[in-house]
Amino acid sequence: MRTHLVIALVAACALGAGCGRSTSGTAAAPTPPSSTGKSAKDLVPESVRKSGELRMATSEGYPPMEMYKPGTQEMTGVDADLAVAVGERLGLKTRIINASFDGLIPGLQGGRWDIAMAALSDLEQRRKAVDFVDYFNAGGSIMVKKGNPEGIKTLGDLCGKKVVLAKGSSNLEIGKRQNEKCAQKMEIMQSEDAPTGLLTIDSGRTVATIVDSPVAAMYAKETGKYEVLAEQYDAGPWGIAIDKKQTGLRDAVAKALQELIDSGEYGKILEKYGTTANAVPKVTINTGA
Repeated sequence: MRTHLVIALVAACALGAGCGRSTSGTAAAPTPPSSTGKSAKDLVPESVRKSGELRMATSEGYPPMEMYKPGTQEMTGVDADLAVAVGERLGLKTRIINASFDGLIPGLQGGRWDIAMAALSDLEQRRKAVDFVDYFNAGGSIMVKKGNPEGIKTLGDLCGKKVVLAKGSSNLEIGKRQNEKCAQKMEIMQSEDAPTGLLTIDSGRTVATIVDSPVAAMYAKETGKYEVLAEQYDAGPWGIAIDKKQTGLRDAVAKALQELIDSGEYGKILEKYGTTANAVPKVTINTGA
């Protein structure tokens, strides 16, 4: 679980990279992609068209969204594959740039790249600087040992049990909110990250954790040791960030994504990484909390 400080937007305000959706404030009204009838390629601003490339910045280290292929410096994952597909729809070659997470939005504002994709939650605080083309929906999911020996089905079933949650994560907040409702309180252990937390399930020190749903699905698939419950908590949109001044590029990217959804290519990319449950049926803009 990644939790980062977006200093350039809100001083000392922690904004989670995964399902860290804000629970306060009013969601912005949806801004639909361009309805001109033009193709995504037709909507590309001339300045970007002349460059011949779509510069996508990401922050490696959050599989299955962004990661290096084993033994290489080649980026792969949901975000990388979608960025390449969007570039193709725009008639551009996608160049993927690995950057620090905290530098993604300042880099957009400084013109160092065109878009940023890094499991970025579409949050009100971030929309002060960027627009989001929302393409993914994710929340926290409960993970248990394979076979679910405790018979856990919902958050309420965690009451009275030993649970591990990542420090500083929005999933920890989900657990804390549930614990306030429990007549018999959970015993919550805090881990440095999701993999460390899973080790406590392996050893029997805890019986469950809550992890961002696409990450949970990946760990369950790769290890064969865990089950992921279907329900997602505090689910919200993740978006492609684009500088607010670049409305033309924003609309072109939104149209490209919708074309990918309509063609089925979007679904194939998500299926490749086991994230079909996080798909959206339609592209929206700035629809987070």
